[in-house]
Amino acid sequence: MKLIRWNPLRDVTPWHPVSDLTSEFVSMQDQIDRILNQFRGGTLADGESAPWLPPVDIVERENEYRVQVELPGVTKSDVKITVQNDVLTIRGEKKREQEQKENNYHRTERLYGAFQRSFALPTSVQSDKIQAAYDNGVLMISLPKVEAAKPKEVEVKVN
Repeated sequence: MKLIRWNPLRDVTPWHPVSDLTSEFVSMQDQIDRILNQFRGGTLADGESAPWLPPVDIVERENEYRVQVELPGVTKSDVKITVQNDVLTIRGEKKREQEQKENNYHRTERLYGAFQRSFALPTSVQSDKIQAAYDNGVLMISLPKVEAAKPKEVEVKVN
């Protein structure tokens, strides 16, 4: 029988600070990306498609609030805007184009499907005078303010 020298550290992998920390950061970045994709639409952990949420900008102006929604590839007839109980709701659907059999897709990142965005309206909005326009894939909704909510300028005379 042959004797083999015992080495207690034989199965321990050496620690490499640069490569080990780099792989930890990459793993952490992947986890953060997966979490953020769930909020903005994308793929879930099981590969299933997440709901598509179009980006929205809300700007306050002197006489109105303006909501701008990016809806590329969505037709005007596929969008519905409602106001109920002081909540503005924008619903619609981005329909998938017919896939062509002769195309050999390597990657598809465009998101499709139904979407819904809802926003609580401030009490200063005249909900009966809301207007919307749709142009080049951008939906613009004008939410006029009531007269009392508009800032008034009063000139003060100094004696």
